[in-house]
Amino acid sequence: MTTEPHIATFGAGCFWGVEAAFRRLDGVLGTSVGYMGGHFENPCYLDVLSRITGHAEVAQVQYDPARISYQALLDLFWQIHDPTSLNRQGADRGDQYRSVIFCHTQEQRAIAHHAKQQLAASGRYDQPIITQIESASAYWLASEDHQQYFEKRNSKKQNFEQQNSEKQNFETRMSHPKQ
Repeated sequence: MTTEPHIATFGAGCFWGVEAAFRRLDGVLGTSVGYMGGHFENPCYLDVLSRITGHAEVAQVQYDPARISYQALLDLFWQIHDPTSLNRQGADRGDQYRSVIFCHTQEQRAIAHHAKQQLAASGRYDQPIITQIESASAYWLASEDHQQYFEKRNSKKQNFEQQNSEKQNFETRMSHPKQ
């Protein structure tokens, strides 16, 4: 018997880093980045960046609930950002970077509320947890250049470094030919 994949959606600052963090988890089947929670249809990155759409940058996670729980996804969510920071994560500012959990089911909503209450009671933070918990709404996929951004960037960087290394090796061989 195979389990149908489940979907989870999180906003925790710039979606590039959020997506990268979730992609490393065993049981995560796929990820994408996009926009949710706004009032503007089919926004692009510049629309959201302009702060006129009301959307949050989000990572959408497709996962196998037989291999990883929603609670485990929430545990990572709390670790990768500051849930006490209103509309800001690091240098990124604006409501598109808000801390938000978009719930796709009532079960997710209950687990998210419980996890938020536990985190608040833990004493880990001096400030209140401001993370919003909302019902999932229309998800607008960001353009391809934003998908798996760090993997693509590191891949290009690694290819550049490899080409540069090969070029240096070639130049070294040419300047010091064997006798």
